Amino acid sequence: MTISLVLTVIADDQPGIVEQVAAVVSDHQGNWLESRMAHMAGKFAGIVRVNVSENDSVKLIAALAELRESGIQVNAESTGNGDTPHERTTQDLQLSLVGNDRPGIVREVSKALANIHVNVLEFTSNCDSAEMSAVPLFRAQALLRVPNGMELDEVQSTVEALSDDLMVELGAVAAH
Repeated sequence: MTISLVLTVIADDQPGIVEQVAAVVSDHQGNWLESRMAHMAGKFAGIVRVNVSENDSVKLIAALAELRESGIQVNAESTGNGDTPHERTTQDLQLSLVGNDRPGIVREVSKALANIHVNVLEFTSNCDSAEMSAVPLFRAQALLRVPNGMELDEVQSTVEALSDDLMVELGAVAAH
């Protein structure tokens, strides 16, 4: 039987981190299915989903833990396979958000979305300066999963209600 593992990886950024993790996965007959990785503030961080036979999983997890000696921390978690019934009764939306930066903005947005039962599937953000004023701007892109039947206007008005300075754009994501 094959199981799925989600790996979280963090290390001081240096060449070869992905190769080292990939080698361990491959050496233990794991199949690297998908990943998201980034360099941030001198660190390398990533999440990876792999499939591996149940028999090989224990040895794979142990070998990944040994990467700590090389300065690479890997945490492995088993996960269920396939969509849950809840996922089949939802739709995905793409959110773009721009507003004046302030402490707590991610918490405010994520709390507002959770309150209307919207799940954040992917989230990226950054701060930069506005072109003309150099005022710090917060920018975010998110992939959201909302219950079927929820109107775009409800999601948009919920986020816009957080502040007068938030510019919110929502769009439907094509079905996979």
